[in-house]
Amino acid sequence: MQKVAILILAAGTSSRMKDKVKQLLPWQHTTLLGHAIAEAKKVTKHDVFVVLGANTALIKSHIKEEEITILEHEHWKKGLGSSIAFGITHLNSLNFYDAVFILLADQPLIDAPFLGRMLKEYECDTTKIIATKYPNNKGVPAIFAKEYFDDLINLTGDTGAKYLINTKNVACIDPKEKSVDIDTWEEYERLRDKLKV
Repeated sequence: MQKVAILILAAGTSSRMKDKVKQLLPWQHTTLLGHAIAEAKKVTKHDVFVVLGANTALIKSHIKEEEITILEHEHWKKGLGSSIAFGITHLNSLNFYDAVFILLADQPLIDAPFLGRMLKEYECDTTKIIATKYPNNKGVPAIFAKEYFDDLINLTGDTGAKYLINTKNVACIDPKEKSVDIDTWEEYERLRDKLKV
């Protein structure tokens, strides 16, 4: 059985959210980040790691009861790639995990059934990166075997793992209507009002 760590990226400052902290926006009975953690824990109870950066103290105060490992990234301003590299460096140092499942905190429609589908696909063929299909590209959530850890650790800037996903052996899972990122306050309000959460 493969040992897979879930790494939730939640370090950004949410600059397009006006004065709101995106990770803590209400969603269902919790927050956007709380929801991402809850869905991840339905897949794996004890192997959830969250990378925080901006507003770390405030966010930690809202998730202090969660059974997760919080990784505080001092250099979060360097971008998404640096947050991934920081998280993978920690996981690699544990020398325990066979793969990492990278999630974002701002995709509230990504749920445990979809994550479970991705894990099943990975377990069928651990040589492939399992990525999420989008209308014009592919991206996270995505699962990377340990053989890709060095590549992930060397990521810089704000481009994330797109290069790896676009150049390596990849299988894509279509999330259908679940592939929604919340980047602005207006997007959040529209989705919340539409779903009445």
